[in-house]
Amino acid sequence: MRNLLNFLVHYNSWFLFAFYVFLSCALLMSRNPYQHHVFLTSANSVVGTVYDVASNVTGYISLRDINDDLQRHTASLENEILALRHQNRMLRQQLLQDSVRGLDSLGRFDFIIASVVNNSVIHPYNYITIDKGAADGIAPEMGVMDQNGVVGVVNVVSDHHARIISLLNPNFKLSCKLRGNNAFGSLVWDGKNPYEAVLEELPKQVKFAKGDTIITSGYSAIFPEGIAVGTILDSARGEDDNFHTLRIRLLSDFSTLSTVKVISNRDVVDIREAETDLQTPADS
Repeated sequence: MRNLLNFLVHYNSWFLFAFYVFLSCALLMSRNPYQHHVFLTSANSVVGTVYDVASNVTGYISLRDINDDLQRHTASLENEILALRHQNRMLRQQLLQDSVRGLDSLGRFDFIIASVVNNSVIHPYNYITIDKGAADGIAPEMGVMDQNGVVGVVNVVSDHHARIISLLNPNFKLSCKLRGNNAFGSLVWDGKNPYEAVLEELPKQVKFAKGDTIITSGYSAIFPEGIAVGTILDSARGEDDNFHTLRIRLLSDFSTLSTVKVISNRDVVDIREAETDLQTPADS
């Protein structure tokens, strides 16, 4: 206590000076509007700077909580995306199964649902890989379609996978006809547009209109009759004036293929044997 009193007595002149300075400033600010305005402006600036620093410090301290909250929201959104993808896949499979039930009246055909695991649309010769193979009943020369139309035909099979020659492959020709007309031609991809193909060798007497539907002819053991393939865009110039050459808008979108069904013909062995017998000359 004595030391404090000695300190105050020793520096009393400085304390008195500081008091008079404070008192004079207070009187100056209170009695002169201009100085009062300058003081308030400066004070607000200092206070604002202090608030900014405090806010930055508080925000930095809160970053961990904010980050944890964002991580929780991200995880929740990812779970929703996965659930929606699963639901979309189930709906696609259900749609295909419904269409399969609609084709059950064809009797001799069975359908195997498969998922696309690899696909291409930009190459001159395109192929598709599915997750079903010989163990699932898949065999070469089985037709493949999706919910919209023809996709291709199986050509290579392993135990659990199969490769499909895509309709977007010049090596694949499909026998097609106009809906409501038995005249048929060959559908082939010309390598120009993944959404279009060309129907060749359609007899000249056949009448058609833009927008008419092209379907499978059924003149093979691969595809049943009546599967939609595309619609007519316009007439193209062909090499033979005795036949129409038509440009077709394909119904299947090959850039978004995800689920397909493979067509199995239970009578294919009998058909192949009959065709072989017809091609073999009978013994005299």
